[in-house]
Amino acid sequence: MSSIELPHGTVNYRVTGPSDSTARPVVFAHAFLVDAGVWSPVADLLAARGIRSYAPDWPLGAHRVPLGPDADQSPRGVAAQMLAFLTALDLRDVTLVGSDTGGALCQFAIDIDPDRVGALVLANCDAFDTFPPFPFSVFFTLLRGDLRMRALLQPMKWRRFRHSPMGFGLLANDLDPEQTRRWIEPCLSDKAIRSDAIRFLNASDPDELLDVSTRLADFAGPVRIVWGGADRAFSLDLGRRLQRAFTDAELIEVPGAKTFVQLDAPDVLADQIAAISARPSRAYTDPS
Repeated sequence: MSSIELPHGTVNYRVTGPSDSTARPVVFAHAFLVDAGVWSPVADLLAARGIRSYAPDWPLGAHRVPLGPDADQSPRGVAAQMLAFLTALDLRDVTLVGSDTGGALCQFAIDIDPDRVGALVLANCDAFDTFPPFPFSVFFTLLRGDLRMRALLQPMKWRRFRHSPMGFGLLANDLDPEQTRRWIEPCLSDKAIRSDAIRFLNASDPDELLDVSTRLADFAGPVRIVWGGADRAFSLDLGRRLQRAFTDAELIEVPGAKTFVQLDAPDVLADQIAAISARPSRAYTDPS
């Protein structure tokens, strides 16, 4: 695990793959209450193909280092943090990959400044005014306060509940109990981390993501929409609608996979990332 100091605070991140790779680098964005480890199966598969990837722990409730009180924790603010990460590591012409909440953040990022992004891969994720989808829209509303968040997360200590449809079981078919425990531990044990998460929830507005959707067609690079067909939160119709919003997008349906395609079908997602990363970019412009 590496770390970097950005204007908003410290970000821990995992780097996988050869340092001398000539392939387009990949940068991942994960879901709320999830850390970068969710991408490890895909990152390992990409590394075997010679592709270097970066998986930061974004400040979405499973991060270990709290932010400063002045950090912009709105979705647009976190997306700006993602762009600052690319700049700090001088990553250019990247393939940006997002899932769930991370997919929404990727959309905000290319809306703010697409200059360092050459291609985009979105797995099942928030889009338009589905931010978040039911039932998470209800659950996240209930989490918007320190005492409520701490109380409502207590049952997540138990694997049976954590892996049920009331927890992460709605999002993936096969879950590692140690990993899912790591996801919720920071919010359970650290008030400052809970504060970061609550600020993000309180600043999230479906109308803002809907507004971003009106400009997705402006992104000039190739886009791959990789959608789990067994997802009960993000419908396939939402994925099709997202595909149509871009100028150059292809939809790949993954039967049997839920929201976290990176866990349910990592080989399929890795194949799609590798394929789109090999395509010439029409989006990237050298910021220098």
